[in-house]
Amino acid sequence: MNGTDDDHPEPDAHSRPDGAGFLLAQVGAHAAAHFARGIAALDLTPPQAGLLRMLAARPGRSQRELADALGMPPSRFVPFADTLEQRGLIERRRNPDDRRLHALHLTPAGRALLGDLSAAARGNEDELCRALSADERRQLTALLRRIAEDQELAPGIHPDFKSVR
Repeated sequence: MNGTDDDHPEPDAHSRPDGAGFLLAQVGAHAAAHFARGIAALDLTPPQAGLLRMLAARPGRSQRELADALGMPPSRFVPFADTLEQRGLIERRRNPDDRRLHALHLTPAGRALLGDLSAAARGNEDELCRALSADERRQLTALLRRIAEDQELAPGIHPDFKSVR
């Protein structure tokens, strides 16, 4: 050993812990855990919150369509939705065009909870971005959206939803 830097080469920018990929993963994991803690008081998990948001945006989607959008096998989606239905947050209705299908809708209780969920999400984002000015926050959002689009990530769908049990 000669004690030179050649013995311990510096990691390249793509593998070091201050590279963009690592920082995105670090902040993303922190943000997801922070959000989960924030909505636990609402007795919701992030995937449940995602389904409520999806139903608010487009009510009446079939279970199959929602399972596909979430990247979740239909066999896992049914018990997942059952939990929210048992809580009175969503309801299944027969599809008038195809009686074999169930269309999912928010109930009044689900819509009310969505308001609390939105407030929790805003608070979470405000806390996470408190080190940024309003302009920096807009710029960060635009850059992250551009990366997500380039990587062909489904808008509004967290990639961990497909592992929901």
